Amino acid sequence: MNPFEGRRGPLARRVAGAGFRHEAVDLDGVTISYGKGPDNGRPLVLIPAQMATWATYDAVLPALAERFTVYAVDVRGHGNSSWTPGDYSWASVGRDLRLFLERVVQRPAIISGNSSGGIIALWCAANVPAHTAAIVLEDAPVFSLEMPRFRDRDRFVHDGLVHAVDVLADFEKRHLAEYFRGQVLPVSERRSKRLPDWFVDLLDRKVQRYERRHPGEPSGLSAWWLPGNIGELFRSLSMFDPDFARAFVDGRFYGDFSHAAALRAVSCPLLLLHATWHRFAAHGLVGAMDDDDARRVRELAPQTVYRRIPANHVIHRYRPRQFVEALNAFAEES
Repeated sequence: MNPFEGRRGPLARRVAGAGFRHEAVDLDGVTISYGKGPDNGRPLVLIPAQMATWATYDAVLPALAERFTVYAVDVRGHGNSSWTPGDYSWASVGRDLRLFLERVVQRPAIISGNSSGGIIALWCAANVPAHTAAIVLEDAPVFSLEMPRFRDRDRFVHDGLVHAVDVLADFEKRHLAEYFRGQVLPVSERRSKRLPDWFVDLLDRKVQRYERRHPGEPSGLSAWWLPGNIGELFRSLSMFDPDFARAFVDGRFYGDFSHAAALRAVSCPLLLLHATWHRFAAHGLVGAMDDDDARRVRELAPQTVYRRIPANHVIHRYRPRQFVEALNAFAEES
């Protein structure tokens, strides 16, 4: 069980100032935590990436709230939503979003998902069309997340999830900083970046000190010499059920959900935001989708609006202005 389930987490000052509230709803036994903005227009549902909470959208929430009624959710297994170990799949997560759309939003919504959140948005478009006005796939791993390709051909992300399961599995004894130890980011065929062990050790000491000073709360970290989002990263990791990642690794998550079949079934407008990617012989795809994947999306769903944004995988965090501009323009045409 998630020890933080249903709790109201702190809001960034600019998010609270924009009128957002942290709420939770029981959907037939599963608690879904979400942020809700003021009623300012068409509903927009935001679904973050795996291991992330809805707080990753902090940088764009005030701007989006100017013209949308925004709902940003914590997917089950994340944040203040329920953990359901043994029950993670596209069907179960999709069921949560279906009930959320029907009972909370209650109007056809634009659904925007980052990474695996984009696959959830695709599931909604194919399976809950009456409540899905349009979808935004924000660097979603369409096709690359399907088996056996995910395990056999493009192993970079797959191996990262295996590592996450290994270091996060024991909730009582885990050291969150170990998630970074040995992790590499390929930047060329011959060169990779990684955090040195001494720096991981330093992070570990800082996080453990934070946890001792804030017992019973999600982990965190702050220091003037660290990037501003590092505290939120540790907070998200501490509120993440590793069985969610394990379900991708052992195959439980997939069921019979076909990305190609879903795209063929989508009749609503679709915006595909494509971030930077690379392919290296030793790692396969470093990113969510390559140009062939993006081309195939447009072939299967001809109504797709495509936009390439040179950015990290989490476009809304690293290129917030471009993300908001792209979404606003898409909404005006949809």
